[in-house]
Amino acid sequence: MEALLFLIAIAAVVGLLVVPAVRRRRAPATAGGLPARITDPDRYGFVPPERLDVRLPGPDPELIEALEETQRTQDWQPVARLLALTDDWELRWQRVQSLAGAASVELARSRTSRAPARDGSGAPAGASGPSLSKEPSPGRAEGAAGGTHPEGAPEGARWLRDWRSSSPRDVGCAQVYAQFLVWQALGGTGSADRRIILEEAREIAREAVRLAPADPTGHITDLFAARALGVRRSDFEALWQEVRRRAPHHMGAHLVALPYWSAKGHGSREDAYAFARQAAGEAPQGSLLPALPLFAVYDHLPEANMVRGLYRSAVVEQAIDGAGYALHHAPGDHPVAPHVRHLLLCFLVRAERYAEALEQVRAVDGYVGALPWVDGADPAAEYAAYRALAVAGHEGPGGGAAAPPPAH
Repeated sequence: MEALLFLIAIAAVVGLLVVPAVRRRRAPATAGGLPARITDPDRYGFVPPERLDVRLPGPDPELIEALEETQRTQDWQPVARLLALTDDWELRWQRVQSLAGAASVELARSRTSRAPARDGSGAPAGASGPSLSKEPSPGRAEGAAGGTHPEGAPEGARWLRDWRSSSPRDVGCAQVYAQFLVWQALGGTGSADRRIILEEAREIAREAVRLAPADPTGHITDLFAARALGVRRSDFEALWQEVRRRAPHHMGAHLVALPYWSAKGHGSREDAYAFARQAAGEAPQGSLLPALPLFAVYDHLPEANMVRGLYRSAVVEQAIDGAGYALHHAPGDHPVAPHVRHLLLCFLVRAERYAEALEQVRAVDGYVGALPWVDGADPAAEYAAYRALAVAGHEGPGGGAAAPPPAH
């Protein structure tokens, strides 16, 4: 799950730029071998595959309206107003992720729309993902190949650069800009540039903390960048305590921290499970943290993970039941609940708990911008296949047994 938050945020916004093309090119998804009546979503009132929204895990009409207006006009004020009015820390964190991801995708699109100049190695010049700072960093190419602003910033995502220039003390801008730099660093830059960009992200995140000391968002981005840099465990734990002092039960913060403790990060499966179980055990009523062990299990699934017995083991069953408990007791409009529902749907289908899986389908249908679907080449097709299997399994014995879920 090293790329968990990157996948979440990019999936949440990439549809704003590419979904029309995807819809034109994508054939309706079906689960191979299932009867047509089961894969026909109209029969059950489900959203057809070609209309599934790949931008978000669940609805956020205010975010979509503000972001589309900003991207259409390149005026940063609609998104600035939205963040200024967002005082729920979980929702604010998620919106910062999405806005930063939107800027990152927009910048990447502006680069690919031009014929790239090549450096001596044959690689596109400036492909390292420069920041949108006013001044170019020494030793780094500034701007996408093919065109920059006079001050050196690339033309893509101009609204973020203008926001940064016009309102340097806007905490929302500092938060979005810091997270944007993290996405840039994780987006395929070279190791040297990646470290430079991540260090810059940490500086801006700390600036956001100074502007709003009680808001955990800047601390979470600092934690994210520190995790990507692979800081020492003692340093990471110190940062984590800063987050916990401000928002001890913040689900998004725990999702950021969890990969550090995993076997793919700087810990082990045992470390990740211990971290997730402790958070779940300390969670207050109404928290989503009892679902965190499910994300730890997903992060440590074996490559060949289609053995049915695996999804009926005690560890997996406990994680599934914990996620179900969290969703049952958390507010229905919790900003992170759709992420939990999508992952839970996947596990329930694999565990052949089809009636419960169908409940999750009904709760999230229409949106597919979440794990595990974003791990596949076509999130809508991945989701539609699992949806069809949930229906098939629910309709009768053997309804879905002949068509195993696609592996991730």
